[in-house]
Amino acid sequence: MTEPVWGPVHRDIVDLLADHPADVPAVVDHLTKLQDMLVRLPPLEASCPLADFNKLYLTITSSVLDGLYDDRFVDPVFLSRLDVEFAARYFDAMRMWTDSSPGTPKAWSCLFERMRGPDARPLPSAAAGVNAHINFDLPFALVTTFDHLESEPVDGSDQHHDYLEINNIFADKIPGLRRGYLERWQLLIDMLNGDIDDWYQGELVEYTRDVAWRNAQKIWRCRHDPDARECERTRLDDNAAALGRLLLSPLGAFLQ
Repeated sequence: MTEPVWGPVHRDIVDLLADHPADVPAVVDHLTKLQDMLVRLPPLEASCPLADFNKLYLTITSSVLDGLYDDRFVDPVFLSRLDVEFAARYFDAMRMWTDSSPGTPKAWSCLFERMRGPDARPLPSAAAGVNAHINFDLPFALVTTFDHLESEPVDGSDQHHDYLEINNIFADKIPGLRRGYLERWQLLIDMLNGDIDDWYQGELVEYTRDVAWRNAQKIWRCRHDPDARECERTRLDDNAAALGRLLLSPLGAFLQ
């Protein structure tokens, strides 16, 4: 008999994924419950590669929710909708993997495949998840959001301003998150490097999210052309998958 995809927490994860969060508090609740389940997944348990990413995602999304409560954003309706659409693509990828669907994005499959080992270090695992979520999921989440709100991705708009504000949240949270993934010897190197690594990671996130915005604009222009949209989906999935495999490789782990 084939062991369930999610091992002893399979039923719990299936039940969680059956519910689709409709707002940002529900997304945070889903991510929190999912984290509790993933850290109990053998054989890696607390070092589960997906849990390493989910922890980061939960931290950033919780900060976005705090920003919504504190009136940090110009267009909270847009940002709330984007947050929900963004999370939906992550949960959808997990559902497809759970069902062994051939439609599971390759960008996510390369991380899901590591659930049974070989062990992957926490930082590369988190980076691979961020890669799949930003480089593949985010452009399509933006297009779906703008389509729902009957708007469009325009540079300099209130929506673009709020989108860029998320970069500041990453910049604020990255130092603590990144050090939480490091081993003792890596922390020593990090201390010697001073703020260089934090600056570099922040710049990388900002650049990657800018590319995602540009890709969303490209998809927006061809959104009514199924063939062109599928071509973009395949291109982004292939590129993100290639980068994800590199991040999870011994070379990728060494470079981080």
